[in-house]
Amino acid sequence: MYRRLSAVLFPVMTLFFIGSIYWGYQEHQEKNSVLIKAENQYQRAFHDLTYHVSQLHRQLGNTLAVNAASQGYQRKGLVNVWRLTSEAQNEINQLPLTLLPFNKTEEFLSKIANFSYKTSVRDLTKQPLTDDEHKMLKTLYANSEQISKELNTVQDKVLAKNLRWMDVEVALASEKSTNDNTIIDGFKTVDKEVSEYPEINWGPSVASMYQKRTINMLSGQMKSPEDIRKIAADFMGIQDPNNINVVENGKGTEYESYSATIELPNMNNPIQMDFTKKGGQLIWFENPRTIGKQALQAKEAKAKAKEFLEHHGYKGMKAINYDHYDTISVFTFVGSQDGVLIFPDKLTVKVALDNGETVGLQASDYVYEHHNRKIPKPKLTLEQARALLNPDFQSKSQQLALIKSDLGEEVLCYEFVGKINKGVYRIYINAETGIEEAIEQMPQ
Repeated sequence: MYRRLSAVLFPVMTLFFIGSIYWGYQEHQEKNSVLIKAENQYQRAFHDLTYHVSQLHRQLGNTLAVNAASQGYQRKGLVNVWRLTSEAQNEINQLPLTLLPFNKTEEFLSKIANFSYKTSVRDLTKQPLTDDEHKMLKTLYANSEQISKELNTVQDKVLAKNLRWMDVEVALASEKSTNDNTIIDGFKTVDKEVSEYPEINWGPSVASMYQKRTINMLSGQMKSPEDIRKIAADFMGIQDPNNINVVENGKGTEYESYSATIELPNMNNPIQMDFTKKGGQLIWFENPRTIGKQALQAKEAKAKAKEFLEHHGYKGMKAINYDHYDTISVFTFVGSQDGVLIFPDKLTVKVALDNGETVGLQASDYVYEHHNRKIPKPKLTLEQARALLNPDFQSKSQQLALIKSDLGEEVLCYEFVGKINKGVYRIYINAETGIEEAIEQMPQ
């Protein structure tokens, strides 16, 4: 009996054994294929990064080599600098460096990209490069040479020793000692040298992009948790503020704020709110309640949103954008002053379409940007600005608006809303120079 049983089971087990070996071999081959593909992608990104940084150094040199009056070539050179820097940033993002401190180099490349873009988009015949900008380009040229040399040194070692990027990923992920990893050491050296460069004056347009919003930008008195409870209770129309839990964020830093949590009876999820510590201004709130069947149309929801803003002290706001998500409408409002739309004073309102209740507000832009402005008088008339539009553009409405330009500066424009190419567009014509500052396609 056992002999007959073994005669049956032995071939079956043999087949299972052979099958498992084949399956394991297939899995091994597939794993190797994935690893080889990942390694090839890392190698390509690294060598492209080395090449583009080298080309960046060369292009900065070419831009400096031309005559100061050659604005056309300067602009072309700065566009190429922006393109090459953007390529380098993209390649850094493809490398397994998330756990490796390389932020100084990334920030340095980011600032080069922003400076070159903002300088190239302006009219260099009217605003030529300043002496400070020429000095900055010379500094960037010298610094990029040093970065290029360090990356080329790492590249030579990678090629000479046939180093693998997969080993870098494993070393970083395992948090083991990486002192003997040539690639990691090379990138640490690059970042250390960049961090030791003297501070560069990037100019106001670039500096404004990296200006962080802190409590120092706000007015008003510092608020206590008890103050925030009362403010939150008043905003939500709650009689007893003691049911509101307030937590302080970023204590002792320039980003101090409060988070308030409100739990009410018959609510599945609590209402969440954030306030600035200085001035106690509402940054955002969210009421994640279940929303019933739609009963309101967009026009009615817009009226409810405007009524909500007026009730809470956001005066003179005008809706400029509308989005619809299932049973919620989201409206973007901007401020107005002396009949001019102030686009930096922006906030968004979420309205539930079952009963028109506002269930969300995002007001961080409004909190940090809202103030009285001295608005200049337009140098161009409305008709002069209209004449600069594409003849095929069918303008439906127009008004003055204050927007932020590509240089981060507030500029007065004529806003024209109309149709062209079967789409609805907003076109902003600078009320002083007549150039098209911005074009935005709107939902139908």
